[in-house]
Amino acid sequence: MKKILMLIIIASVLMACNENAPDLNKDISVLVSVMVVKPKSIEKYFSTTGTVTPVKDVSLKSEISGNYKLKTNPSTGKPYALGDYVKKGDEIIFLEDKEYENNIKLSSLELRQEISKQVFEKQKSLYEKGGVTLSELKNAEIEYINSEYSYEEALIRLQKMKITTPISGVIVELPYFTPETKVEANTLLVRLMDYCKLYMELNLAEKNINVVKVGQNIRIMNYTIPDDTLSGKITQLSPAIDPETRSFKAIVNINNSELLLRPGMFAKGEIIVASLDSAIVIPKDIILSKQRGNTVFVINKGLAEERIINFGLENPDEVQVISGLEKNDRLVIKGFETLRNRTKVKVVK
Repeated sequence: MKKILMLIIIASVLMACNENAPDLNKDISVLVSVMVVKPKSIEKYFSTTGTVTPVKDVSLKSEISGNYKLKTNPSTGKPYALGDYVKKGDEIIFLEDKEYENNIKLSSLELRQEISKQVFEKQKSLYEKGGVTLSELKNAEIEYINSEYSYEEALIRLQKMKITTPISGVIVELPYFTPETKVEANTLLVRLMDYCKLYMELNLAEKNINVVKVGQNIRIMNYTIPDDTLSGKITQLSPAIDPETRSFKAIVNINNSELLLRPGMFAKGEIIVASLDSAIVIPKDIILSKQRGNTVFVINKGLAEERIINFGLENPDEVQVISGLEKNDRLVIKGFETLRNRTKVKVVK
């Protein structure tokens, strides 16, 4: 009996102590940072990568053999070099071969053309007066036409001694040859690129085949241009899926007028498939995934209030909230990890 009485007394004392003990946690507030929810634009996009290639890329080889002579660039006053900009029609290299040039016999062919032209015009005049037959006139015309062909062919053959640029662009390859030494036919002499416009071939995942369309815009980025984003456009799409990679091909044209990207660079692309101008948009990294759904916290009268949200458009960084948040809600963006519903909070910057 005494033991029971003693236990009752001890229990009463403990209960009294608990009732009088201060609540150590009731004045503790969790420090959080907030943002005020405002409507903003959002784009749904997915990222991809590829290598950029110039739209115009020309390699010039020698069509004949000849002694190598590198010409002087009039804009620099020095022999043409890697990185030089050239205009269409500029002569970069000359292959000298006197024997080849003499065999063409350009002067005699030019003279033959002049004579045959005079003969044809004379025969034409005589024919109109009845002085020659139609057959004689036609023979003179044939001789004149053949002489023109021979002369034009000679000019074409002579042009092979000159390496001229078929496009405007930049010299990206210029193999070195000792001046005046003989270069054989079919030797690479120079490579030119015009990379004001680039294209990029992409392999896109099969799941995106119904959302990617010709004409869609794409943002192009590279680590060498962190502060600049170039614009591109999808110009071609393959309708076929590669059975091995489960992907399909897309061709993107890129405006590179300031030459920020260089041919062969590895670039990241963001293909925009949908957009909204005004929506409730929040960062993805503040969303908590729970059994009840995706949740965030807002501040209401100094307390954290848990909200279940539903998504609309989303991209790798942001998401549109179509329910669960309203304009001007004070959304917790830092310190939310330890919050519970109705937790007391203190807002800090």
